[in-house]
Amino acid sequence: MMKIIANFKMNLTPSLTKEYLIQLLARYNFNDNVELGLSLPFISIPIAKFIAKDKNVLIGAQNICDEEEGKNTGEINGAMLKDAGVDFVIVGHSERRKKYKEDNKLINHKIKVALKNGLSVILCVGESLNDYNNLKTFSVLTEQIEGALKGLYENELENITIAYEPIWAIGTGIIPSLNEIEKACQAIRNVIKEDFSLKASENIDILYGGSVNNKNIIQLKKLKKANGFLIGGACLDVAGLLQIVNVVNDKK
Repeated sequence: MMKIIANFKMNLTPSLTKEYLIQLLARYNFNDNVELGLSLPFISIPIAKFIAKDKNVLIGAQNICDEEEGKNTGEINGAMLKDAGVDFVIVGHSERRKKYKEDNKLINHKIKVALKNGLSVILCVGESLNDYNNLKTFSVLTEQIEGALKGLYENELENITIAYEPIWAIGTGIIPSLNEIEKACQAIRNVIKEDFSLKASENIDILYGGSVNNKNIIQLKKLKKANGFLIGGACLDVAGLLQIVNVVNDKK
């Protein structure tokens, strides 16, 4: 099964989320070939869970506190997300790494908190343009993955999906070649193989993210080593997201 995770970032108020989901669910062709997840702002999660109840759509959060409780003004912990009906959480997105200075150690703590509270994790990794130009993509991916997954048991990887998002491709309209994405996905699997096992490397889901849209999805669908896509700006348009889902769902 292919995964499509839509990251809405800081977009859509709860009322706009309601309108969006009503339109989406009225036109969404539920099937067994695509698992769709919507990662929404915290305050839009309750209305999304209400509207999407009994539907085959996962609801996710875009962040989680690295601590369980205490003096963390403005933060949301794992128990709160679980109680709100959240299915998964995005961790390690490049925007949080850069703007909010989140390092691999913090990301590792967030993953452990998420898993402890029964939440699945979408772990984002990816290199900067400077790293890409200096042929450091694989070393950066290795560092990020090993740092983020430090101390985890192999069975915990069943609830982790890795999203490869080259930073230079996010929101730019520029994407790597299929060959480059395939090599990056294989590099990720190699890290999992070395640190865990061959079985774990074969079983873990890897998504590609970075300027995925309804125009390039036909090309990106040809990827052999990716199990789906993490979508940003293109998901804000209901018709555009549905086009992407339909292309991915088409077995031709």
